[in-house]
Amino acid sequence: MRYVDYDEAMATLSPAAAVDALREELTGGFDPASDQERQKVALPHGEMHLLPSALDDAVGVKVLGIQPTDSDVDVPFIQGSYLLMGGKTLTPEWVIDAAALTTLRTPAVSVAGVVELLRESSEPLDVVIFGTGAQGVGHAETIADVLDGVREVSFTFISRNEPEDFPYPWVEIGTSAADEAVGKAGLVVTATSSPEPILSVESLRDDVIVLAVGAHTTDTRELHEDVLAGAQVIVEDPGAAQREAGDVAIAVEKGALSWDDVIPMVDVVRGDVALDTNRRIVFKTVGMPWQDLAVARALAGRCAEK
Repeated sequence: MRYVDYDEAMATLSPAAAVDALREELTGGFDPASDQERQKVALPHGEMHLLPSALDDAVGVKVLGIQPTDSDVDVPFIQGSYLLMGGKTLTPEWVIDAAALTTLRTPAVSVAGVVELLRESSEPLDVVIFGTGAQGVGHAETIADVLDGVREVSFTFISRNEPEDFPYPWVEIGTSAADEAVGKAGLVVTATSSPEPILSVESLRDDVIVLAVGAHTTDTRELHEDVLAGAQVIVEDPGAAQREAGDVAIAVEKGALSWDDVIPMVDVVRGDVALDTNRRIVFKTVGMPWQDLAVARALAGRCAEK
């Protein structure tokens, strides 16, 4: 059994390759509705999350340890590993650093749902990203990778505090500079830990694409319901969204959206649903076990080739 640490994982599988791995799984016939649910296990100190999944030739599970929000232990808030096994033998073959896998997978899912839309134009693209953490930066790297040679991309990050040694332009949330950046953006990403809305419709272009990543419980959201009202709303899977996507669930509760109008990601990727690029598009993701497995399998394949 081979171990892949964070540095090796990030150096081996490109963001664009992670996007391709996810799209190939969907175009190959996988139905996200058949995936296993995330399991949450309460512990004396924090909780454990288990994300098991099975594809044709591989099975795997991501095991995460989550610190309590009030923990004073000096360790990362989330830690864990991914165990990749043979699909028929069930023999453990690879252990992969979970932080690397999540860093690759999360932005790859967001981009996989809209990459063809982003590639339709050769015009320069202004991107605004709320959140300067690993996921915010990961989204920038993934967007830049899939659009390399297709169109020019510029990034502006928005957060409450200026990060140290940050490689991208940054502005403070709530300022006129932030509002101006959002108003120009053709693509807006929300990748924050905010439990309450940080983005509303009045500052957005009519044809903007919004990728909402940060909130993953039914009582938290980054988007005001007016962002979803009248928009084309995509989710990874309606069942998963009902369990975990507060941005969508709260919008439905407030009457801004109906579950019947929500579009599964697989229908967009396979071309079964055509989106209107002149209208607002919102893709809300929460993360599903099959996505970790698809990226883990692609990563293991690249490592084995070395």
